[in-house]
Amino acid sequence: MKLRSLPYAVLSILVATAAKAADQPNILLILADDLGYGDVGIYNPESKVPTPNLDRLAAEGIRFTDAHSPSTVCTPTRYSLLTGRMAFRINYKGVFTGVGGPCLITEDQLTLPQILRNQGYATAMYGKWHIGMTFRTSDGQPVYEIEIPSIPKQSDWREPSEGVARVNLVDFSKRVEDGPLDRGFDHFFGTACCPTTDWLYAFIDGDRIPVPPTALLDREAAGLPVHPYSRDNRRGMIAPDFDLEEVDMLFLKKSKTFLENHVKTRPDQPFFLFHSTQAVHLPSFPGNDFKEKTDAGPHGDFIFQLDHIVGELMKTLNQLGIADNTLVIFTSDNGPEVTSVVNMRADHSHDGARPWRGMKRDQWEGGHRVPFIARWTGKIKPGSKSDQTICLTDIMATCAAITDYELPLNAAEDSFNILPSLIGEDHGKTIRPFTLHQTMKLELAIRRGKWKYLDHQGSGGNNYESRENLKPYILPESAPEAPAQLYNLEEDPGETNNLYFKHPDIVRELKALLDASVESGRSAPLKRS
Repeated sequence: MKLRSLPYAVLSILVATAAKAADQPNILLILADDLGYGDVGIYNPESKVPTPNLDRLAAEGIRFTDAHSPSTVCTPTRYSLLTGRMAFRINYKGVFTGVGGPCLITEDQLTLPQILRNQGYATAMYGKWHIGMTFRTSDGQPVYEIEIPSIPKQSDWREPSEGVARVNLVDFSKRVEDGPLDRGFDHFFGTACCPTTDWLYAFIDGDRIPVPPTALLDREAAGLPVHPYSRDNRRGMIAPDFDLEEVDMLFLKKSKTFLENHVKTRPDQPFFLFHSTQAVHLPSFPGNDFKEKTDAGPHGDFIFQLDHIVGELMKTLNQLGIADNTLVIFTSDNGPEVTSVVNMRADHSHDGARPWRGMKRDQWEGGHRVPFIARWTGKIKPGSKSDQTICLTDIMATCAAITDYELPLNAAEDSFNILPSLIGEDHGKTIRPFTLHQTMKLELAIRRGKWKYLDHQGSGGNNYESRENLKPYILPESAPEAPAQLYNLEEDPGETNNLYFKHPDIVRELKALLDASVESGRSAPLKRS
């Protein structure tokens, strides 16, 4: 249809939308997996892994020192990042594996990519999805609904089990439903869950698996590395074209190709690119070009590869002449994995959780305080630093503010606009009156200023008493009879002194505020600034 044949009102809307889109920045969001606060040089002077590209990105932009993942594990964090809503509100425990589903994001739920697409953006995602999809059997039944007969427990949890049985029920000629293309993305290439950990080792291109899995993974025949960081690798079904050691380099190639094609074919349209890495989730399988590139073993090499990926994406933006009009955000989905922390401390004197207590799955700071770096030339002051308490849920409200999108009240319920802090215009004003935290067990916590209240005993995640490698990290309980925990992070950033009994008034206030936030269904204000 020719433009002049359109009604005047429709034509005006189209012209106005195109004009607005032309003024909007591109947005590149890079989400690392299991990267700890202490894994990045700019955050940890004692890091044993060089991260020159991340350090340079921070020097060219801003780094937040009090940023938090919405959860201490990946699936709920990814749900929360893309919806601006804490995942405990849907009562989902754990993480997806293999062909798990359904998608946690419902069809009618507003997402970050949908906001940006509504504002004229092209939207693309490359890498790990991990929020659930719908795979179907040959007769059209959702695989996640099928009851799998009991399979005898294996001596090694990585051996074939229910996960493989479920993958083998999938009709791979059918469309994969409820994935990124059905939740706001125009383009997707990646994996359903953790690329090199789960029962399905096959790539999804858009909403199809062009090369289905054909055999069980034979780790020995595949020549996969064997070391302390290689053991989180289930013996699932693998496709012939799936190279477990080069997954991240393929994701990088896909993102670079998208950027090049977009600038070539639609230079006036802004884009949102979500690059979701496998690195540095175990198993630590750095690509061939990165093996033995550091003095910190295979996991150190893997972190170094992640840093290289960031550098390559920055280089591509520069080469295409779009770096100055692109907001780049880099962060991680939760704290560092137990195996990584314990072994890296022992083998290489590198602490991915430094300086915090805890690690992935724990409610203590090490489980959810993450690096958060942003660069936006001309908007963000180079070399700046912010101690604002922020959460990854805030990316949604912030992008809405940047693109002048009015969020409805039934969306982004836990998302605050941090744009003033990004561009140095918060004038010291606290953006978040409080921040909510959760574990995979749905244990909850709340942070208000210097006070942090954990509505449970212990870590809320890892069982330190039952795991031999964690027993050395058990700290004496200062209030063993307390049913919950209260810490003053200004005086006790290591969360060692439980003040539950010493400040009952603060305990009551924070407990009431936490309960009210759960019951009301939101923590963000009804009126957006």
